[in-house]
Amino acid sequence: MMTTPVFDIEKSINAILYVANHLTRKDFHKIFKVLYFADRNHLSNYGRTITGDSYIAMDDGPVPSKIYDIFKIVRGDSLYSSERKHEFEPYFAVQNWMIVVPKQQANTDYLSESDLEELNNSLSLYGNLSWDEVREKSHDFAWRSTVKDHTIDLQNIMRENGEVEEYINFVTEHINLQKACL
Repeated sequence: MMTTPVFDIEKSINAILYVANHLTRKDFHKIFKVLYFADRNHLSNYGRTITGDSYIAMDDGPVPSKIYDIFKIVRGDSLYSSERKHEFEPYFAVQNWMIVVPKQQANTDYLSESDLEELNNSLSLYGNLSWDEVREKSHDFAWRSTVKDHTIDLQNIMRENGEVEEYINFVTEHINLQKACL
């Protein structure tokens, strides 16, 4: 059974704002990849992701499912109701189909010190890479082990970072318990 984290919309919006405000190239692809690497490392180092989003193995690498849905809502082409657009418009706009324009700074009260640490590490390592370079780096074991357009297993994301099965099982049990308590 695949384990998926619990999505945290407030943390995700503020992680998006934090990343977008620190990038020169603010397109979906770059934001998605910076968040993926931050979530991947945070999962290994702290036993949880920052955003709680599930990543989908798409052609150009991992894509955070719910964050992508939010971007499509703002862009106006979501399968979800356009009534929700007002929820996200105060935070950012989407221009030219793929460019995120932050309308405010992140509220870092929603992000822990470890969240900020991993976001900064990810920005430092991947924020200045070209589209092709970041795409190549995101085509990792976890992505390659997933059927196209399906959810990437958190266990494979941790394996990508070299985690041992005992730790992977511990984190997986913790996430499943957290979801059971909701």
